[in-house]
Formats: sequence, structure tokens, C-alpha cells
Amino acid sequence: MKRTRVAGVIEMNGGYALMHRLDVKKTENSNKPYGEYYVFAGGGVEDSDKSLEDAVKREILEEFGIEVEVKEKLYYEKIDDDVDEYLFFCVYKSGEFGTGNGPEFSGDPNYIDRGKYIPCIVSKEEIKNIRLIPEKFKEQLLKEFNL
Repeated sequence: MKRTRVAGVIEMNGGYALMHRLDVKKTENSNKPYGEYYVFAGGGVEDSDKSLEDAVKREILEEFGIEVEVKEKLYYEKIDDDVDEYLFFCVYKSGEFGTGNGPEFSGDPNYIDRGKYIPCIVSKEEIKNIRLIPEKFKEQLLKEFNL
């Protein structure tokens, strides 16, 4: 079954809102990243989402506790035959950053072994120095925004 993943680049407080992942364990038969890294807020499109933009807004609200306006689609990548990924540029509208209530923060047993999820703002100057995944989107962001 084909999966569509969406994520948002959110400019806030002189930097970008990202999810800092810590203590992510390497598991057998997984090609997922492990260790310490950063990701753009996002996740899978659900049946209840009316559009990709609605999915981005929902995911950002769940993960960061903020509402955003989706301005434009920045990047698209076909990860493999089963996954398409889109990255959107978003602007903060309202809410208190860091108050997300998604399953990552609820004690859901499916997330216990996935490490810590820490919402943070990374300065524009620091973006080039962090492990930001997916790497391809990081490279495009650095180029497009002259970071």
C-alpha cells in the first residue's frame, strides 16, 4: 500500500521549528535513522485529511501544539515505490510551541522504544551543522534559503 508523508518547515523566532530525536536505538531489519538527529514536523496522511496541506497542519498541531498557515510546497521526493514525501513551507499563526499532544508524547507503548521527541527551534546559522533528515531536503533548504 502506497504511503504519503508530509512535513513542514516552520520559520519561528529567527530559526526553524524542528523535532530533535534523541536516544533512537538501532533495530534489526530497519533502515530508519538512529542516534541523535532532527526532523521536520510531519507524518503520514490520514483518510480524514482533505488535502496534503490539511495533513501538514494536523501533524504540526499534534507535534508542536501550534497552528500554521501552509504557504507553498517546497520539495517532493519519491522515497521508493511505496512512499512519497512532500515538504511545505509554513508560517506560525498561533498556539504555544512545545505543547503537542501526539502519540509521541502520550506514553503510547508503540513509541516507548523510539527515543525522545523534543520540539526545538534551531537557528538558521546552525542548520548546516546538525544532522537533519531527510538529508536531501536539508541540502535543498540550505541552497534555497541561502543558509
